[in-house]
Amino acid sequence: MRDAYHEELDSIGDGLVEMARLVGSAIGRATTAILDSDLKLAEAVIEADQKVDDLQHELEARAITLLARQQPVATDLRIVVTSLRMSADLERSGDLAQHVAKLARLRYPERAVPHDLHATILEMGQLAQRLMAKAAEVIITKDVDLALQLEQDDDAMDLLHRTLFQHLMDDRWKHGIETAVDVTLLGRYYERYADHAVAVAKRVVYLVTGEHADDLQSDIQPTTQVEGA
Repeated sequence: MRDAYHEELDSIGDGLVEMARLVGSAIGRATTAILDSDLKLAEAVIEADQKVDDLQHELEARAITLLARQQPVATDLRIVVTSLRMSADLERSGDLAQHVAKLARLRYPERAVPHDLHATILEMGQLAQRLMAKAAEVIITKDVDLALQLEQDDDAMDLLHRTLFQHLMDDRWKHGIETAVDVTLLGRYYERYADHAVAVAKRVVYLVTGEHADDLQSDIQPTTQVEGA
């Protein structure tokens, strides 16, 4: 019985890793769709989000069953409760990738992103994908130092987000209000996506240590940099 119980705990972790990999792929493909005005790819991203939702529902059902049948305590209870919260962060990340794809579909056959902002949006998409890949690694390895590093790496996304606003506020902006709204939304989607990746990592810190990440001190330097920064 105990072996089956721990196998079920492990399966919850495996489900979280699969969710992280799916939403990481989704943000990468959504970025390609928005930059290339690729309707087929945008539709594929939108449709694939259902699998992320299904995984979350399955994980929640497993967690609730474990709580009811096994009544876990101490570390095991922390694993179950924290996993539920991580699944919510990952599901929301998938929704944000879907939002990017929906914007690509909405503007098709036009492009939502003006040419002079392509490089910035591309970098935001690539960075979001790297952050989620690192979050998946943190779930697998339970590496607290790596998890703490993720929050510092997120500073690069904040810098890119500010760069977008600098373009929007520039007197030389010539792309109109509709495009300004689109770019504002995209910036917010990527920024929030990165925040959810960081939140997942922070929850792993809590799972491993029983302490909140914000209460821990770390001298780890970020490894993900903005190109040219």
